Amino acid sequence: MVTLPFAMVGSVWLLYLLGYNTSVAVWVGFIALAGLAVQTGIVMLVYIDEAVSRGLREGRMNSISDLNKAIIEGAVERVRPKMMTVSTMLLGLLPVMFGSATGSEVMRRIAAPMVGGLVTATFDTLLVVPALYGIYKTIQLKLK
Repeated sequence: MVTLPFAMVGSVWLLYLLGYNTSVAVWVGFIALAGLAVQTGIVMLVYIDEAVSRGLREGRMNSISDLNKAIIEGAVERVRPKMMTVSTMLLGLLPVMFGSATGSEVMRRIAAPMVGGLVTATFDTLLVVPALYGIYKTIQLKLK
């Protein structure tokens, strides 16, 4: 759930920069973004947790340095899929943001929160989630 505030911050920033007011369409974009942000955060945690569990099973988890190596190993496995997800979403949403056909006014307001939130949620998922996981596991495992 940590990814949600970061995603919403990016959404609000882009809405402010574009001068959009809140509407039903904007809230639909927020809801779609929330689902995507939570899903990518959960997938990142699954990959990191699997790498840490593998280290625990193999008896390699003796210090904070070992934990950090396992977290980096798990996070690195997720970088390419995460970047592919974000880039395909952005490539799909940018034409909607700049379209001028019938209904584009509404569609822009749905796409804007998603575009802004995807950018900030990406940084959150790749940087903040692994760091918070490391803090949590260090306390849980009582590593020194």
